[in-house]
Amino acid sequence: MDFIRTGEKKIVRVHKKNEVVYLTYPILDELSGIRHGFSTRLGGVSEGHLSSMNLSFSRGDREECVRENYRRMAEALGFDTEAMVFTDQTHTTNVRRVTAADLGKGWNKERDYQDVDGLITDDPEAVLVTFYADCVPLFFVDPVRRAIGLSHSGWRGTVGKMGKVTVEAMQTAFGSNPEDIVAAIGPSICQSCYQVSEDVIEEFRRNFREERWRELFYGEGDGKYRLNLWRANELVLEEAGILPEHMQVTDICTCCNSEVLFSHRASQGKRGNLAAFLTMQSKAAWR
Repeated sequence: MDFIRTGEKKIVRVHKKNEVVYLTYPILDELSGIRHGFSTRLGGVSEGHLSSMNLSFSRGDREECVRENYRRMAEALGFDTEAMVFTDQTHTTNVRRVTAADLGKGWNKERDYQDVDGLITDDPEAVLVTFYADCVPLFFVDPVRRAIGLSHSGWRGTVGKMGKVTVEAMQTAFGSNPEDIVAAIGPSICQSCYQVSEDVIEEFRRNFREERWRELFYGEGDGKYRLNLWRANELVLEEAGILPEHMQVTDICTCCNSEVLFSHRASQGKRGNLAAFLTMQSKAAWR
C-alpha cells in the first residue's frame, strides 16, 4: 500500500494481515521481545465516516463494531485483548505507571483514573494503548530495564514536554537511563498541514529556545503559522537525554493520508480514532 510520505527515505513500515493494515518502526521491530503497532482505517467493520477500523467507544460507533475492531487488531499484532490498558486523554502531561492490577482497564474494566495521557510499565503482559487522529504518538522502550512507555502528545502535550515527562517517569519508576531508551515519534499531522494561531506559537516561544524557533514554525500572515510537532517532539526527546541514533521520526502524516488514517483536521472532526499499541507480551511471535 502506498502512503504519501515526507522525504525520500521510507521509515515507517506498512504491514497487512487478514485485511488489517498497521504500521511499525524498524528501530522497535529490531528489539527482542517487543511488539508494537499503529492502526490505520483499514481492516475493521465500522461504517460511514468511522470506516472501518475505528478504535474509539466515544465517537458514536456501535460498541460491538469497536470490540470487533480491537479483536482484529489483537489478532494481527499478536496480543491479548484482556491485557489492554487505555489512557484517559485530556491533553495533559500526566503519566500513570501500569501494574498487573490495571490490566483490562478501559476494555473490560472501568478506569479508576482520569486525565492520563501517558502510560509506563514493566509488567510483561500489559498492552499499553493510546489514541490519535492527528496528535503525536510517542513510543519508548528501555531494553536494559525491560520497561516501556507510550504517550499522547498534541500541541499542549508537546509544549509541556510530554516526552521528557515520560522519560523522567521511567527513570523514577524503573531506574531507566535515558541513553538506553529507544524511541519513535509516530504518525501524526505534518507541518505543512498544521496551521495554528498566534496564541499557540506564543506557548512554543515560551517553552523552546529562540534559536530553535525557525525549525519549529513559520508565519503565514494574519496571525497564522505552520507548526512542526515532529521536530518539536524530537527536540524534547533529545533534551530528555535520548540519543539521536536511538530515535526514529515518522514520515507519514495523518492529514495527508486521511483516506487511510483518521485526521481531525482533514475531516473537520467527523472521524474515528486510531490507536498505538506497545507490549512486552511473549505469547505470540512478532510478525
